[in-house]
Amino acid sequence: MKRPAAPRNRTLTLSNSERKRYKENLVRLSSPTLLETIQNRTIHQSIFEILDWLPSSFVDLLFLDPPYNLTKTFGSNGFKQQSNLEYAEWFESWFPRLLRILKPSASVYICGDWRSSAAIQLIAEKYLSVRNRITWEREKGRGAKRNWKNCSEDIWFCTRSNDYYFDADAVKLKRRVIAPYTDLDGDPKDWAKSREGNFRLTYPSNLWTDLTVPFWSMPENTDHPTQKPEKLLAKIILASSAPGDMIFDPFLGSGTTAVVAKKLGRCYVGVETELDYCLYAEKRLAIAARDKTIQGFAEGVFWERNSLQAQQANRQE
Repeated sequence: MKRPAAPRNRTLTLSNSERKRYKENLVRLSSPTLLETIQNRTIHQSIFEILDWLPSSFVDLLFLDPPYNLTKTFGSNGFKQQSNLEYAEWFESWFPRLLRILKPSASVYICGDWRSSAAIQLIAEKYLSVRNRITWEREKGRGAKRNWKNCSEDIWFCTRSNDYYFDADAVKLKRRVIAPYTDLDGDPKDWAKSREGNFRLTYPSNLWTDLTVPFWSMPENTDHPTQKPEKLLAKIILASSAPGDMIFDPFLGSGTTAVVAKKLGRCYVGVETELDYCLYAEKRLAIAARDKTIQGFAEGVFWERNSLQAQQANRQE
């Protein structure tokens, strides 16, 4: 018998009626298509099957989260670990074909881990301008007795040209002040007092330690094995797109990119080969129509993980 869920378990599930209803929302392509056919839709197919059928020059921001160079199963599909050279060859076998769908001013974010990151950088530098490497902390992970615990991942920030959008003010982080310096008059220096404590707004860096990987008590959590946090996508979308811009995710998974794009007033197109993940994405998009909250993002700023105000604003952190 299936073990009953814990009382505070908020992991999303799908009823039979939801499966039927959300399946009707999905798009399948059989030939070249127009943007209006796929805008704000989930395409239930492999990106490798439909890539050449997508419109040209319609994407402002590409979020790319391909299989890492690991042996891992995703629903009924999987990926087998290769040598670094083989992974680079696999990546380059399809990545250049994506460039056709990007606007000249588009930004591209490519996810990887320590095994795949070097290959990703090698290929990305051949076709794009690599601007930075973001490293974000995954606070979950198994310990290792004969190695360092693996608890970080990389995201390569790239652009097609020198003409690109970036809004640093939209992604400032609110941090608790440990040493509250004051000027000669005793007034706060670059920080502010509040009832909850002393905080300062800081410019975003390429080291992200304020993220919480989705887990069972978070309402965004699904059964997807490598689901990205909504807060992570919110940082990327707010920094590298304007309201109304088009966000594209060819490995959509359970829908985080599309959901956050919708919550933040952007357009989206997502592609996912696994039916159950498409259905989770559609359920999350339906919820996003009435609930725009993003855990860890409140009052127009990102809050340091586990800060009191973030907990009050978002109920979980």
